[in-house]
Amino acid sequence: MNTVVAATQRLRQALLLMAVAACNTAAAEPVFEEIVVTSSRIPMPLREVGTSISVVTRQEIRQLGFTSLYDVLRTQPGVSVTNTGGTGSAAALRIRGEEGYRTIVLLDGIDISDTSGPQVSPRFEQLLSSGVQRVEILRGPQGLMYGADAGGVVNITTIAPTEGFGGEVSAEGGRYGSQQLTGNVGGGNDTVDFNLSGADFQTDGFNARTTDTVLQDDDGYDNRTVNGRLGYNATEKLRLSLVGRGIDGNNRFDDCFTVDTFEATNRCRDNYEQQAWRLAADYEAGSFTHQLAYNGNDTDRKFYSAGQSSFRTKGELERSSYLGSFSAGDGLRLVYGVDLETESLDDGSLDENRDQNGYYFEYQGGFGKRLFVTAGTRYDDNDDFGGHTSYRVSSAYLVPAGAGELKLKGAYGTGFRAPSLYEIAYNDGSFAYPPASETSLKEEQSKGYDVGLSWLADSGLYLELVYFDQTVEDEIYFDLADYSGYLQRSGDTDSSGVELVADWPLLATLSISANYTFNDTETSSGDSRPYRPEHLANLGLSWQALAGKLVLGASWRLSRDAQDIDGTPLDDYQLLELTASYQLFQHLQLYGRLENALDEDYEEVPTYNTSGAAGYAGLRYSF
Repeated sequence: MNTVVAATQRLRQALLLMAVAACNTAAAEPVFEEIVVTSSRIPMPLREVGTSISVVTRQEIRQLGFTSLYDVLRTQPGVSVTNTGGTGSAAALRIRGEEGYRTIVLLDGIDISDTSGPQVSPRFEQLLSSGVQRVEILRGPQGLMYGADAGGVVNITTIAPTEGFGGEVSAEGGRYGSQQLTGNVGGGNDTVDFNLSGADFQTDGFNARTTDTVLQDDDGYDNRTVNGRLGYNATEKLRLSLVGRGIDGNNRFDDCFTVDTFEATNRCRDNYEQQAWRLAADYEAGSFTHQLAYNGNDTDRKFYSAGQSSFRTKGELERSSYLGSFSAGDGLRLVYGVDLETESLDDGSLDENRDQNGYYFEYQGGFGKRLFVTAGTRYDDNDDFGGHTSYRVSSAYLVPAGAGELKLKGAYGTGFRAPSLYEIAYNDGSFAYPPASETSLKEEQSKGYDVGLSWLADSGLYLELVYFDQTVEDEIYFDLADYSGYLQRSGDTDSSGVELVADWPLLATLSISANYTFNDTETSSGDSRPYRPEHLANLGLSWQALAGKLVLGASWRLSRDAQDIDGTPLDDYQLLELTASYQLFQHLQLYGRLENALDEDYEEVPTYNTSGAAGYAGLRYSF
């Protein structure tokens, strides 16, 4: 282990020395004003946004090369992931220390949350990076426009249609018997456009748990994903669009119980199917824009132990929505809308559903092209827990500073999460007993703020510093001491810390990116929240050679000072990933990557194995 640490430290020093040496020769470039949509559901220049947003582009996704999208997202500030046994096994993505079920995940505008589980939550382990064009991450309880809770919003966009006709296919393979075939084809004209993408991934995997000392079998995973987009420009002002998506994932894991004798077994398997869709109409009328949309997803999960069916659960989530805006020049814009949502859960013994309707309004003002302010409120009416009002205010102020601009920003927001249908039913059911059976769950409420500054240099250098502090009041949790059911803490559960971000285009052919997150998390009783690293860091390097035909990349990740549920320290670890691609011909590219290049031995969750050093290579043909 000491050898690995020393080698990684030497690599870090070398990368930093390269960056410093190249700094003075960096070519000056104008500041790139990224357009984001996640903060307020309408396009806004990032320079005017007061909330904290990070963006991952298709180029970055492709260069990192990870099969699972959560591995791409964990390179971003404030994002941590715990995985239980390899690709396809249950994974929890946390933003600023908040659970994934406190985060809304949208894919092409569809809320892909799975309502069939204990909490309404996205299944990040089922999301492949293939076919994804862009991801925006809104950090913290600032998701006013979506009804988001403390985690924020992850907005995923798949490959968009383009003019003409084209696409690409790729094939790759590597360690653990892994192989993946992907492809997309699309095109369009002024009237109609489309894109269809798909992926077929399978891996033999590795033994999921250290506790499996008898069977010691490989616990593999396979995933087939198809995504389609179709657009029709009926008039110059009216556009109709349709999105459809299907996932079929099969995962093998350890530690379940047989159906007939209830004996422990490591021959466990689950099948995950999700079909999601969205139909939308966008109309522009002068200063007004209107969007009507209907979307939903159906989830079907089946579990097997020792070859026999053990459990099945289904979920549905449907949403009808209206989004409107009014603009009066550059200094005033109003955004408003309605979300009508129905969620349901059916596990064979429980068949429940409920509605939640949301109404929101936001004012956006610009003053002298330097100061930008938003203020908004949202009212949600939940069938079980009545009405709740949340709000958000944010501001951004820009001033010239050196060869660039300095942005001062801040945001304060609130949110809430109603207890899930499963949490309520479990406490009311036959499996619960005191104290959980005597606990009447109520909604969680969250609030938080962040303040920061960022410097956007004419050379392309970007630096950002953010301080955040957010709390969840009356946090709901499962009783892991007595297994009585779901309990509720009194008081605030807190996450606070600092995020540092740097993106540095040193040369036209050399760039470096880095981020560091310090996160101090506490429960209302003063204990550290489990599985939340106190220190997270990422460092990335990209270099192009041979007139751009050869691209080499390196990424390094550090995780330190996380604890288990009982307070036991978890493994500190640091991982090195290496990537390379070479353009063999105009339309043919050879690429490869080496994950965990230093063969770090670690556990993110106790008793669950992680991948050792693993190499992958593939070919990509575009047309």
